Amino acid sequence: MTELILVRHGETDWNRELRFQGQVDVPLNATGHEQARRLAGRLAAERVAVDHLASSDLVRARQTAAPLLGQLLPALSIETLTDPGLREQSFGLVDGLRVPDIQRDHAEAWARWLRFEPDGGMPGGETARQFHARVMDALQRLAQAQPGRTVVVVTHGGVLDMVWRTAQGLGLAGPRRSSIPNAALNRVRLSEGGGIDILQWADTRHLEGLPAQPVYDQTRLAAASGAQA
Repeated sequence: MTELILVRHGETDWNRELRFQGQVDVPLNATGHEQARRLAGRLAAERVAVDHLASSDLVRARQTAAPLLGQLLPALSIETLTDPGLREQSFGLVDGLRVPDIQRDHAEAWARWLRFEPDGGMPGGETARQFHARVMDALQRLAQAQPGRTVVVVTHGGVLDMVWRTAQGLGLAGPRRSSIPNAALNRVRLSEGGGIDILQWADTRHLEGLPAQPVYDQTRLAAASGAQA
């Protein structure tokens, strides 16, 4: 089994504005850089034996990976370790928009989004089923290339949601049910057959004292929409 240390990228200004970042290349803000430094410092202080690192090719993930490489794997280069398969879900036409913008300009798409159907997606974007298949393929390829090793994977909130759902056997329908903070520590074991066991999830002890994180709460958004209907 391959152990994955899964990391959602550090905070961006668009996280704070609760925008759909999707696959837009948004850099970390000052808090995000500090979150990344603290995570790297924690893993180094705990002498976590890391054999390899893989990252989404989007800049917010690469910037989060940089201090991890510096502390844990200084001989490696981020340019050789990126995988587009680890990108966030594509939201098509609404990439970069805030929820009120989507509600105003894409009301029908927003209503479909809140039904959380596996084959539903934003116009021009990926469905949940397509996204899940891409993520699982990327992780399986990584596990096959690094059997029995410990790999840090720097990626995105949606990717971690797909991992959580798979591990818990939840399926793809319904709102997100797991906590996925920026730069938290998440550990799973991935078997050759695709099974996932969660060892640790949403550990943010190294982020103590930093500003409270913005939370994209799908359940709350769905409830609010129902109340307004």
